[in-house]
Amino acid sequence: MSPVVSHAPEKIGRYYLEDLAPGMRAEFSREVTAPMVEEFASVSGDRNPIHFDEEYARGTIFRERIVHGMLSAGFFSTLFGTVMPGQGSVYLKQNLKFVAPVRYSEEVKAVIEVLEIQEEKSRVLFATRCYVNEQLVIDGDALIMVPSRPH
Repeated sequence: MSPVVSHAPEKIGRYYLEDLAPGMRAEFSREVTAPMVEEFASVSGDRNPIHFDEEYARGTIFRERIVHGMLSAGFFSTLFGTVMPGQGSVYLKQNLKFVAPVRYSEEVKAVIEVLEIQEEKSRVLFATRCYVNEQLVIDGDALIMVPSRPH
């Protein structure tokens, strides 16, 4: 098993199907800032007041504004597209369970781990999890198409 890749490299990574093995992991951490939340809303169109209106948010179970769940889940795309498997991979499916909220200015750590390799279909099943201060905030799995090494 290779060591955990802990940040996106300057150069896009490339793992072929044959390079991967169950248990391999990669992670990416990033602080979620107010400008990022604003940009995400601009792109997605999601301006739910739970993300922007402090007074409104105080009246919810969260008691303060929270970050869009899909913004944090987007960090999985960073890992799959640039770290592992990287170049040539195609995101096919994602299951997500939002376990706890992410708040403004918190650092989110996204972690992916190879669970199963489906060689005949060139597919890899990954566990996908996000943490804030070691607390699980997103739990799920993803199916990624990974090219085989050229012969």
